[in-house]
Amino acid sequence: MPRIPPELCARCKGYRLLCGLPYCPILEKFRAQLRAVQLTSGRDVDGATPPSALVGEYGYPKVLIYFMVPPGEKGEEAAYHDAPVEWALKSESLARIVRLRGSLVSAFQRASVHEPWRLYEAEIGLAMVSERPVDSELILKAPPVPTLRFDGVTKPVGPRAPVERMVISGSPKLRAPVERIIWDDAKAEEAIWELYRSGVDVYKIQDLLSLGFLGRLRGRKMVPTRWAITAVDDSLSRMLREQIRDLEEINEIRVYTHEYLGNRFLIALLPGEGSFEWIEIWHPMSVWANAASKPILWVVREDPLGRATAMDGGFSAARLAVLEHLTSIRRRADALIVREILPTYYAPVGNWHIRESVRLALSKRPETVNSREELASFISRWLKADPSYVFQSSYLLSLIKRQRKLTEYVKGQDLT
Repeated sequence: MPRIPPELCARCKGYRLLCGLPYCPILEKFRAQLRAVQLTSGRDVDGATPPSALVGEYGYPKVLIYFMVPPGEKGEEAAYHDAPVEWALKSESLARIVRLRGSLVSAFQRASVHEPWRLYEAEIGLAMVSERPVDSELILKAPPVPTLRFDGVTKPVGPRAPVERMVISGSPKLRAPVERIIWDDAKAEEAIWELYRSGVDVYKIQDLLSLGFLGRLRGRKMVPTRWAITAVDDSLSRMLREQIRDLEEINEIRVYTHEYLGNRFLIALLPGEGSFEWIEIWHPMSVWANAASKPILWVVREDPLGRATAMDGGFSAARLAVLEHLTSIRRRADALIVREILPTYYAPVGNWHIRESVRLALSKRPETVNSREELASFISRWLKADPSYVFQSSYLLSLIKRQRKLTEYVKGQDLT
């Protein structure tokens, strides 16, 4: 969340919006937390798993496991609290997503990642990966503490309290491929690929890996959700890259754009062997650039063999979406992905919106440009930031200058 001077907040009191944001982030968080806490009955919470769970990473290998339930909500109403694909398709606002996540009571307990079987008892683990919400009741050790935790990779976590007991009263429903793979003695990467090929949602695969349902039966363990999200993206990307490695390159430059939650995305597919370039431009007062006086730049590059200059969850999410698209059109290409983050992105809600925004961008009809020079011109018109931020840091765009020099050299030679 942007670092807003407290003097400004004192003058504003949440209704004058002196900070320039469309909503008061302090009030949005408070409303979501208050609603969730008010809907609890003492230490008892009755509702349904959306389904939603989170495995923490602090204290590894003994970590906190969160079971999330929206008080008083069941069925599809409960499911919508953890529905990133639907949120993106419906263009749900940032404020609405914060309210949805803040309305979940997050009951937690500490457990060793080496004991996933504890979640199998009483069908708790199965309820968390069910296709439909499962009626459940939380018995808390204390009333929920009204806090809302944000993260750049995972979805927000609402008011928390230690759990004494969780009672599953409904019956979990699993898709056939999921039920089969849970009892299969396969390596985790093989299981991830098999589930994906069977049409299982990426987010479901992330949950299955995180909760310890995948991998060799004797060596299974829970995986912190943040790690599991990136692991699934990276694993699927490796598989998809192999699918397109020997395909023909595209023969033109295609440009796609999309905007969602104060994030603007431009994806340019260029003839090439499969290099990736990820450029983030964080405007001042956006969520991770609250103290900046000018835009902050972050760049990740990856060669056709999958060797990246840095690990980044946002890049992994975007790359998966691009590789899915290239697989669907049966072509190979270099990809330049530009993410421009505006001040209206005042609260991080996880990297799901990157994955879904790039998917939605690539589902549109592309703009076709005839040269890298035209691409540079397109980017200059599209960017809100100074385009030099992209041109000075992009290797793929730097090829424009190199190609121009080579062309001028050839023209100057007498080749007869």
